[in-house]
Amino acid sequence: MTTVPVTSTPGIGARLAGLARSRETGIFLALALVIVATTLKNPDFLFSADGWRNLLLNPSIVAVVAIGQAVVIISRNVDLSVGSIVGLTAYLVGSLFLAFPQIPVPLVFVIGVVFGGLLGAVNGALVAFGRVPAMVITLGTLYAFRGINVWWTGSKRINASDMPDGFLDLGTQQFLTIPVLTILAVVILVVVAWYMANTRGGREFYAIGSDPDAAELYGLAKTRRVLMAFVASGAASGLAGVLYTARYGTVNSQVGDGFELQAIGAAVIGGVAIVGGSGTVLGAVFGAYLLLTINSALPVLGIPDFWQRAVVGVLILGAIVLDRVLAQRQSRRLHEERSAA
Repeated sequence: MTTVPVTSTPGIGARLAGLARSRETGIFLALALVIVATTLKNPDFLFSADGWRNLLLNPSIVAVVAIGQAVVIISRNVDLSVGSIVGLTAYLVGSLFLAFPQIPVPLVFVIGVVFGGLLGAVNGALVAFGRVPAMVITLGTLYAFRGINVWWTGSKRINASDMPDGFLDLGTQQFLTIPVLTILAVVILVVVAWYMANTRGGREFYAIGSDPDAAELYGLAKTRRVLMAFVASGAASGLAGVLYTARYGTVNSQVGDGFELQAIGAAVIGGVAIVGGSGTVLGAVFGAYLLLTINSALPVLGIPDFWQRAVVGVLILGAIVLDRVLAQRQSRRLHEERSAA
């Protein structure tokens, strides 16, 4: 008598149910709700050529920074220096074009990413080898990197006329109505999300963030992973600095100011637990798009600037409270299952 394999329909149903309950789905639905409500108020918000482009393009740079920030937070750390790294890299890019007008654009991208990764390595080395809390280290490097940027730039400003058209075109070009910068952000998202979900190294970030001491006792390379997380964050910020320069064309000492709060807010709103060990880079990207879309939508809805900031603050607080509630609920469920066993 042969045994007929059972179909995997229940498994598919369970996966669909899990997808419906996931934080990423909730953030995506909230984003869609904001877009629909604002479009009903002003159809040009979505259906005009500029509206569609800006909806996809404006959050893409913050989304790239949020991807790197999410990796750091998952490892139970935080990087407050990302905005300063964006600013330094942006001015480096402009300076390269001033000094070497014929420099290949792909080489500029490589230099920007490597430069950002080196700055991230400074943070990672101090945190991983010095055993100093990441918030303290990156708060210091936030001001140190910003101070170097202000000293370097002074009152000077690099304008779009100082850069080649081929580079600036990246900030406006589209492929099938999708901005090129958005496509680049999606490529980075896919690569990092795959790595975090499907490789041993990616899973070790979660293990270290969940319980650093247990992970170290288990034999995981905690020091190396923490260093890698900060290098990844710095590299993502360096790439964002290059993209910022291509998008706006004008670089001064204020570039990147406030990006650190937007990146952390995007990651937290997107379901990356601030205490580490859970969340996804996809959620961080959805959080970035929700944050910046709300900033664009509220003026259209006639909401004053004060309330715009308040809404963002409420979103972040709500995300933290929700994470806490879900963590307590899971802890109770695990306790009940152990008691029943």
